[in-house]
Amino acid sequence: MATANQENAGPFARAWRWFKALPEKSKSKVVQVASEAKKLGQDDPRRIIHSLKVGLAITLVSLFYSYDPLYQGFGVSAMWAVITVVVVFEFSVGATLGKGLNRGLATFSAGFLGVGAHRLASFSTERSEPILLGLSVFVLAAAVTFIRFFPRMKARYDYGLLIFILTFCLICVSGYRDDEVLDITHKRLSTVLIGGATTVIICIFICPVWAGHDLHNLVATNLEKLGSFLEGFGGEYFRKSGDSESKDNKSSLEGYKSVLNSKSTEESWVNFAKWEPRHGRFRYRHPWDQYLKIGTLTRQCAYRIEDLNNYLNSEIQAPLEIRVKIQELCTKMSSESSYALKELALAIREMIRPSTANAHIANSKVAAKNLKSLIKTGLWRDADLLEIIPTATVASILIDVVACTEKIAESVHELASLAHFKSADVAIAAQQPQPYQQGKLQPSSKIEGPHHVIKIDGPP
Repeated sequence: MATANQENAGPFARAWRWFKALPEKSKSKVVQVASEAKKLGQDDPRRIIHSLKVGLAITLVSLFYSYDPLYQGFGVSAMWAVITVVVVFEFSVGATLGKGLNRGLATFSAGFLGVGAHRLASFSTERSEPILLGLSVFVLAAAVTFIRFFPRMKARYDYGLLIFILTFCLICVSGYRDDEVLDITHKRLSTVLIGGATTVIICIFICPVWAGHDLHNLVATNLEKLGSFLEGFGGEYFRKSGDSESKDNKSSLEGYKSVLNSKSTEESWVNFAKWEPRHGRFRYRHPWDQYLKIGTLTRQCAYRIEDLNNYLNSEIQAPLEIRVKIQELCTKMSSESSYALKELALAIREMIRPSTANAHIANSKVAAKNLKSLIKTGLWRDADLLEIIPTATVASILIDVVACTEKIAESVHELASLAHFKSADVAIAAQQPQPYQQGKLQPSSKIEGPHHVIKIDGPP
């Protein structure tokens, strides 16, 4: 009897304990969500500004419902302005312009064709009119859906093609039961254009976020991460077992991992950047596709760096006396490649032509050539084969990294030529004050060579 009472009391006791702990769990959950929201805003404050911009745009187009004269002019179709803002407003200007133009052109062309199809069908008999409308819907929907499979159309115009199918079908289907199809099309097109125009204006003129600028910085940052790894790799791989590893060096060796998954982000931002107008240092028809080429080569180099990192953290390490024989040349290749990558990253970020990257690449190629010659001389002739393989593999991967760095440098030079980057001397001269400003002669520190004093005597 007592056991039965305990079993009956068990579920109630568990429910009471859950209910009693509910306020504390809710409080901890709220604190967790608040801390995540704070971190999200601190990582990129533009997210907060974007949220406020979306709220402002929706509030403005909502006046079509709040203001009676506007509501009487558009009626229920005013809701399409609100829907357009919600669907079209994206984080960057390029994404917003792409969606806005796609939606506007698709709505206009589909509305025009829908009204035309409805008019043509109305000239036929009452029995054949729905057949003609159904046939036109079938043909256009099937054709446009097939067009969406083309890679170039899929990349830039997929959203517009989808809106085209939706608008054309709505006009054709609703127009069969409603004689005022032209009025409906006019209101829907007007509200879509108003919502799209409001979105584009707010997105461009209030704290704009340019996808091209983010892409530009992402490519430069990825090169810097690879350079940071190579800068610390030599000292870490040839570090003695008793030496301790610093936290800063460990974090720099892990930064390259984000480069491996950057392909989708780069492709999206290139697509968005092509929609953006000229802004800042980026001219019209900027060579955005060249960034994809640099990004592809950067990831190829990052995959080789991933292999180096695996050997760096492997439990099976070659003895130090075997590694030390190639330490100087491997460290030389790693450091020179690091300098070259960081120089290329700086050149991209500042939009200047790289000046010293080729010299660092030449030094790394010389070190790689010397390393190949050293290995061919039978460097580890008396050593155990199993002990040689890891170190020889690391040396081979470093040689591949040098080749990848050279290819990246060629792509960056090509970008500098296509985008008309300034030379380093011109960029430095543009930042220096001119010797003569506002009627005053400023002393110049760029005078080289011996100094002469000229003494001018007055008249005797």
